Amino acid sequence: MQAQAAPRREVLQKETELRLEVKENHSLTLKLVKGQAEIFGTDLLEQQIYTLRAQKIAVFTWEGCELQLQGIREPVEDAIEVIYESGDTPMREYANVHDLLQKRRAAALTHGSEGPRTMVLGQTDVGKSTLCKILLNYAIRKDCAPTMIDLDPGQGSIAPPACVGATPVEGPIDVEEGLPVEMPLVYFAGNVSPDPNPQLYRHHVECMAALLDKRAQSNLQVRAAGMMINSMGWIDGLGYELILHALNTFRVDFVLVIGQDRLYSQLGSIFRGNQSVSVIKLTRSGGVVNRPRELRKSSRDQRIREYFYGPRNDLQPSLVTVPFANLRVFRVGSGFAAPRSALPIGGQSVSNPLKVTPVTSMNDLMHMLIAVSHAQQPDQLLSANIAGFIWISSVDPVQQVVTYLAPCAGDLPAPFLLAGTVKTFLR
Repeated sequence: MQAQAAPRREVLQKETELRLEVKENHSLTLKLVKGQAEIFGTDLLEQQIYTLRAQKIAVFTWEGCELQLQGIREPVEDAIEVIYESGDTPMREYANVHDLLQKRRAAALTHGSEGPRTMVLGQTDVGKSTLCKILLNYAIRKDCAPTMIDLDPGQGSIAPPACVGATPVEGPIDVEEGLPVEMPLVYFAGNVSPDPNPQLYRHHVECMAALLDKRAQSNLQVRAAGMMINSMGWIDGLGYELILHALNTFRVDFVLVIGQDRLYSQLGSIFRGNQSVSVIKLTRSGGVVNRPRELRKSSRDQRIREYFYGPRNDLQPSLVTVPFANLRVFRVGSGFAAPRSALPIGGQSVSNPLKVTPVTSMNDLMHMLIAVSHAQQPDQLLSANIAGFIWISSVDPVQQVVTYLAPCAGDLPAPFLLAGTVKTFLR
């Protein structure tokens, strides 16, 4: 039997961070031996062992610490793609932003007013999700529970990709399993970008904002804790228009722009003179790297797999075979409505991007992620919350049956399903 490889020791000075990337299909353990350290704002406990699987992290310390890395099936060096220490971090900036938001929360709690509604903006791969995690975790340390809102359908931190969602964050974000999600509010966009159907994206943003406003008005603690909104990385053209729509719909009053002079200038001009909105430019962390399109696609596929099998691959989803006729599958959108200027006088567009139509061909569903809606009627599919997801494993046109993967055994929780364009192969 091969002896376990020796652990690797790392000693960090105060206000520095250890940046490391665990290779795909590899894992290692991390332990805080002594001192203080955190991962994206989540405090590490001394002597507790954390397992890191194919992920990029930064272990930051305000006071200095000693860490121990241990390979699980191999030496640490074989499991790591990159590892280095850096003292060039934006954490002091981020902590100052947290202090600003926390003062607003304290004032809101005292006066019964609204807490900070914060949106993080920037291009793809600038660290938007990381900043959201840090600020959420810092709020949790102060006994506040902001509502996390993810408006980026490209990756999916609350639900699988092709969704927008919201969830209260009442505890620290787990280092191993990520955002704690129990009863999320989820809408299925059907695509990993709003581009194919921006009207549907706007509709979901408006539905979500209305429901969250109602929840905030009925609960002082929720109202004072505020919102943390992660935006998509599409910031030009139509993407910019959708960002402005979301800013106005959610009535955002703190706009955090990471490393984008042009976007910062544009928004600064729009909100100049508006005393209720603060536009703040923040430094991009040197540890953030641009991912190629293939890697982002692989990350999306992994998120879908984790939905069914869990981050630790310890869940047991169920394969179910049913007649296709038993599944009531719909798709939103039948093309884009032509502008009025392009129509004959008195003419009406026959194309409607919010039209709900049934899916009649089972062949289109092969290997597709399907949303299970809480809707009780087809006309509720646009506004109803999503109950969960299934994945189409196989179709048999001869027998007219479909086999799908579900998170658990038993009947689906609702009768109506929504199809989009997201396909993957779950091995």
